[in-house]
Amino acid sequence: MVQQYLDHSVEILSSESSRFKFNERRGLGRIYLFGYQNRYNLQEGFPLLTTKRVGFKTVAHELIWFLSGKTNIKYLADNNVHLWDDDSFNHNLKNMVEAGIFPEAFEKYSEPWVAAREEYVKKIKEDSEFAARFGDLGPVYGSQWLHWPRFTPFTIEISGKKEEYFMKDPNGINQLESVIQSMKKDIASARHMVTAWNPSEVSEMALPPCHTIFQFNSDGKQLDLQLYQRACDMFLGVPFNIASYSMLTTIFAKELGLKVGDFVHTFGDVHFYCGAGERAKWYQKNLEELKSRVRNVNGLEEHLGTLEWINRSAPQEDRGKEGMDHVTGILEQLARAPKLLPKVTIADKSYRELKIDDFVLEGYNPEAKIERTLAV
Repeated sequence: MVQQYLDHSVEILSSESSRFKFNERRGLGRIYLFGYQNRYNLQEGFPLLTTKRVGFKTVAHELIWFLSGKTNIKYLADNNVHLWDDDSFNHNLKNMVEAGIFPEAFEKYSEPWVAAREEYVKKIKEDSEFAARFGDLGPVYGSQWLHWPRFTPFTIEISGKKEEYFMKDPNGINQLESVIQSMKKDIASARHMVTAWNPSEVSEMALPPCHTIFQFNSDGKQLDLQLYQRACDMFLGVPFNIASYSMLTTIFAKELGLKVGDFVHTFGDVHFYCGAGERAKWYQKNLEELKSRVRNVNGLEEHLGTLEWINRSAPQEDRGKEGMDHVTGILEQLARAPKLLPKVTIADKSYRELKIDDFVLEGYNPEAKIERTLAV
């Protein structure tokens, strides 16, 4: 698994099909490859990266949160999971300014923005009323998985004229439960799908779903899952996504009395961020040289030579956007050799009942964490 991830990373940084583009919304450049697929046999071990440490409990907490159907970050903040802090802060900032909680809207990543975000997360943890009012992300993953909108028609007669209206069902459609029941009836069907991409609600979400749709497949003996992910942050996001959907496969295999099979990860735009401003422009100008260096490496340690070349030649990262060059992070990781995969045990419970102590990781001995900043 780890070697697949590393080989995929090399492909992004060296393929003739890889390109550079500038993301206006984030203000960052990125090197990307469109379209790819990896397959992990979960019988061989749990696919958690060993060439850098990945926060297992962080992954598990986020998945528990998804499976609860909740969209407020209160649970995450209470458990020191900060994956959604920036998106939630940005999503609620306008309303907080209007309510007088913050005096003005800030330029993203500026010092006042960072300070306000930290104060925001502290308030979420300490003040339940504040969290209820300003901690919601809109109808993101959990909402779509467990409460996909369903509308019931009803007719009202006004002054002798009948008018038809639609009322939203507060519970909606539980796609997870529907999939479980449909698999129990017809395990071999190719219709076992769950989608998070809801065109009518995308504009209401703090972040449109990156992992958009997944499909279960089974021969009656083992359970496979394939994920299509439209946008893929290869350095920070993808290792979490691999672990999360491997956990999800394991949970549903238990629900259905099956063995775990393959997790198939299908990618749309998979990329490495390479900083902002002059740093991004340097990567754009030197992309072919970078590709050549990565393509012609003969040993793991030679990736450190490419890293030294970047550190020596590229402009410093913009203030407030330090750590958003992920290329240097993956080059450091590419110089490390994979280790044996760990094993994960998940309690034999319904997905609705799982708690953090129900997830047990054994035999995880990764290399040191490589710190980089999440781009939002």
